[in-house]
Amino acid sequence: MKHVIALDVGGTGMKAALVGADGSLLHEARRATGRERGPDAVVESILAFAADLRAYGEEHLGESAVAAGVAVPGIVDAENGIAVYASNLGWRDVPMRELLGERLGGVPVALGHDVRTGGLAEGRIGAGKGADRFLFVPLGTGIAGAIGIAGTIESGAHGYAGEIGHIVVRPDGPDCGCGQRGCLETLASASAVTRAWATASGDPTADAADCAKAVESGDPAAVEVWRNAVDALAAGLVTALTLLDPSALIIGGGLAEAGETLFTPLRAAVEERVTFQKLPHIVPAALGDTAGCLGAGLLAWDLLSTEVSA
Repeated sequence: MKHVIALDVGGTGMKAALVGADGSLLHEARRATGRERGPDAVVESILAFAADLRAYGEEHLGESAVAAGVAVPGIVDAENGIAVYASNLGWRDVPMRELLGERLGGVPVALGHDVRTGGLAEGRIGAGKGADRFLFVPLGTGIAGAIGIAGTIESGAHGYAGEIGHIVVRPDGPDCGCGQRGCLETLASASAVTRAWATASGDPTADAADCAKAVESGDPAAVEVWRNAVDALAAGLVTALTLLDPSALIIGGGLAEAGETLFTPLRAAVEERVTFQKLPHIVPAALGDTAGCLGAGLLAWDLLSTEVSA
């Protein structure tokens, strides 16, 4: 059966699948990234995982994959197939497309940024299906964004489009790793909420999920931490929708798992801030942690269709 390899590389784990032409998942697998062994070992883990997936397809589906797609974090030069930099994996200027192509017997390989790739999947087959313009914002360790336009994801002139997490929403706020102060992700990411709630609760092991549960039970300290995060998030989102005018804001990542504990106050906070802007639909992501992998599969099929049309 004709299929492609799809790989989503994260800071701690990798998700992979063999994806049919109709988007069906023919085989799924997960492995640890193994970043503690260093960047070279991580690259080798990716290549070995891809080779094992190819072998599985040959044995169980009767043929080799016709292409591969891989989503990676950090700065990505998708056009040239280079994983430029990822702080959480420690690599620089990895020629990922070339390395994977060699390991997979010369099949075409597409490389994409993890959040933009996840946004591609949410736009085509997830919560953004049917939306001509959308913004996908996963709230995880940090905050990034994917700008969806007419079935594609806008990467920008230099590959940095969508970095909503580095919009400054509180100029006197916490220092950010990017060098600025008060960036959105220092205040409204899952890790930011975890830090704030660990301090407020006095429990160093408490996390964002614990904060959400405490909010639901009416804990006033938790309500204050949550309100501050939602307020910052709304400020960042209104800046984004003012610039982009999307029809949908798709919110994913760890914080979105709080459901209406997040979405009810967030919708209200955004609505309070808009003036002339059209209020978009604010909806939860539909694909969960499979979005990156599904998007990598879409990249691979897109690459094949481009080569055929060329």
